[in-house]
Amino acid sequence: MRWTTAFICLAAMLAMVVSAPLRADAAQLVMMEQPGCPWCARFNEEIAPAYATTEEGARAPLRRVDITGPWPQDLAHVAIERFTPTFVLVEDGREVGRIRGYPGDEFFWYLLGDLIAKLDETEAE
Repeated sequence: MRWTTAFICLAAMLAMVVSAPLRADAAQLVMMEQPGCPWCARFNEEIAPAYATTEEGARAPLRRVDITGPWPQDLAHVAIERFTPTFVLVEDGREVGRIRGYPGDEFFWYLLGDLIAKLDETEAE
């Protein structure tokens, strides 16, 4: 019985952490996607499984937004793309940059590195 109670408490705590919204000023990599997008599927196979475990994923967690659904209020300042996937790096309520399309795993990491470097430049100012 004690294990069940401990497990339920742990599960509830984890659920709160996972579902907690990011701070408004935290960096995020917003992925605009839509059902049936073959390039989104390729990204999901090649990058998504490991993204959260990378330095980039720690710095700018991936946030997915389906462009066929309602647009999130907190992203009102981000222009919606009809081309998917599009990745938008957002921090402090502003768009830092975007990657239109998925250019393959190596080039994606290169382009994302350039965007992350822009974050570092703005923090140094």
